[in-house]
Amino acid sequence: MSPAVAYYRVSTQQQERSGLGVEAQRSAITRFAEAEGIEIWAEHIEVETGKGADALDRRPELAAALAHARKAKCPVIVAKLDRLSRDVHFISGLMAHKVPFIVAELGADADPFMLHLYAALAEKERALISQRTKAALAAKKASGAKLGNPRAAEAAVKGRAAQVGNADRFATSVLPIIESIRASGVSGHAAIAEALNNRGVRAARGGAWHATTVRRLLARA
Repeated sequence: MSPAVAYYRVSTQQQERSGLGVEAQRSAITRFAEAEGIEIWAEHIEVETGKGADALDRRPELAAALAHARKAKCPVIVAKLDRLSRDVHFISGLMAHKVPFIVAELGADADPFMLHLYAALAEKERALISQRTKAALAAKKASGAKLGNPRAAEAAVKGRAAQVGNADRFATSVLPIIESIRASGVSGHAAIAEALNNRGVRAARGGAWHATTVRRLLARA
């Protein structure tokens, strides 16, 4: 079995105390590691707010994971790309450390170029969600509708836009993974669902993938 160093990140002290987030990430990495023949040699858990510049000096456990992996000559493995960062420039900076990263939901064959691409897609989708929210508010105002409490109306519009945006973003993030699975020779909705589950990728509502959920996502796309 090949070694790897696991890195988990949660955003609040409450998540650390309750175990939420960390256990889900550990479970995803464990399933993926078992499927890919990877042995987790060490774990590093980061707790940070996510506010401010996403600098490595605010992430001592990530720095420690990098140092550990460099010494052991093995990769750092995370459950999802956003556990490293949601900022494409930060991802680029990590690649400069010459320590390979494995993202469980993307598969073991996702190279640095693919990681940059996925990070850029996620960043672009967040910008599109913001634009759609502003456009929806502007259209509602132009129609002459009385918004009542501006804050409540804005929250409602943002909520609806966020639902649509989340669905679009989810499809955008999962489709490349499905294409990667197909490229490896796996075909059929049931087989793709099994491969997604083995990689620790959760369905839209957090559950396991089935042939029907794969079919629906592909139909949506």
